[in-house]
Amino acid sequence: MQKRTWRRTVMAVLCIAGLFVIILAIHIYIVTRPALIDANTRAMARIDIRQPITQVDADKIATWLYQQKGVDHVLVNPQSNIAVFTFFPVRTTANEVVGNFKAHMPYKAERFVPSPEALKSGCPVASSSTTYKVYNWLKHIF
Repeated sequence: MQKRTWRRTVMAVLCIAGLFVIILAIHIYIVTRPALIDANTRAMARIDIRQPITQVDADKIATWLYQQKGVDHVLVNPQSNIAVFTFFPVRTTANEVVGNFKAHMPYKAERFVPSPEALKSGCPVASSSTTYKVYNWLKHIF
């Protein structure tokens, strides 16, 4: 009788663990697949301003960015000389906004684009992680 209870317990634990692995695999698949761009999709971009700016300059930059087509939200930090904005990719692109900024504003600026190495190091699913290996295995299956 005790063997039967022990066997049921082990089977129940294995079934629950298997269920969790399946749920994790489905979650990884859903989160890592390419997203379709629609009217509700927002993207984020950063402008590095290559000169010191004051709070007045930051306010001017924020006001100008808010007036651009497709820009949703703007944050400008005068201490770090960085402007970050979100935008709707169906209405504009980050390169278009930054190009207009460089053409119409009296500031030396460029768009910050992280290097492939920086993108790889910032990703929570690094290529050496077990999660990434499970993702690749699932990608080849599906």
